[in-house]
Amino acid sequence: MIVEVEGRRLGLSNLDKVLYPETGTTKGEVIEYYTRVAPVLLPHLADRPLTRKRWPDGVAAGSFFEKNAPRGTPDWVRTVELPSPGSSRGTETVTYVVCDDLPTLVWLANLAVLELHVPQWRVDGAEPQDPDRLVFDFDPGPPATIVECCQVALLVAEALATDGLLAHPKTSGSKGMQAYVALDADAPVEEVHGYARSLAERLEKAHPKLIVSRMDKRVRRNKVLIDWSQNSAAKTTVAPYSLRGVDAPTVSMPVTWDEVELTATKANPLRFELADALERLETDGDLLAGLLGEAYPIPSSR
Repeated sequence: MIVEVEGRRLGLSNLDKVLYPETGTTKGEVIEYYTRVAPVLLPHLADRPLTRKRWPDGVAAGSFFEKNAPRGTPDWVRTVELPSPGSSRGTETVTYVVCDDLPTLVWLANLAVLELHVPQWRVDGAEPQDPDRLVFDFDPGPPATIVECCQVALLVAEALATDGLLAHPKTSGSKGMQAYVALDADAPVEEVHGYARSLAERLEKAHPKLIVSRMDKRVRRNKVLIDWSQNSAAKTTVAPYSLRGVDAPTVSMPVTWDEVELTATKANPLRFELADALERLETDGDLLAGLLGEAYPIPSSR
């Protein structure tokens, strides 16, 4: 099937293929979802090298991460070649896709790209810039759940506010959630990374029964890992509004701090599937719009 998207001709295939067997969600519905959320999603992807996770035969089958632009990438798709130090494949550079427009997003969805992952920095031309976002990822160690993640997110937001920073929450679309701060991009990645680690370690010391800042899974039972490492230049975080490759088409969804508090105190569900995300966008717009607005200087690490 040939369609025209903003002046680009795209061949779409196997639109009836079921990518989520539990819900019967097809590739055509995934493409429609990404088309409808594009106005709020694309600003969060703009100028960021994109790591994709693909499920060509659906989430019940195998998946793979993809960094390099695949063979057959249309010449109109924006790409950027960046260094890849320490690559496990022994390559010195990676040619990333940069998803700045709707045709590229539809092209990716047609390749069964369900998950979109981006770093906390942008490129200017082909040059990586300093981070313009700070992120904390909250990962529950069973039997901890999203409830404990929300409790920790509130503590992190309070600590950030004490340091003069405004945090914006979203679900991961899987088991945890994240909180972001917009930065003025004047601090090098090492400084941002150091501040994030310092804050996580301070909170672990203050709340040792709830929080862990170490990556060792042996110490994470019934605690929440504050993953500060995603502020490393080499790390990525699932993008806002990205689908997840789990049983159902869940979404990494921006939420309000009121919703986070309700989950933290009353175990209010904080899970959104494709249809929920579209409905919320109709009523609330982009709850992460503030992340694209006022930016803050990074405090010194303590």
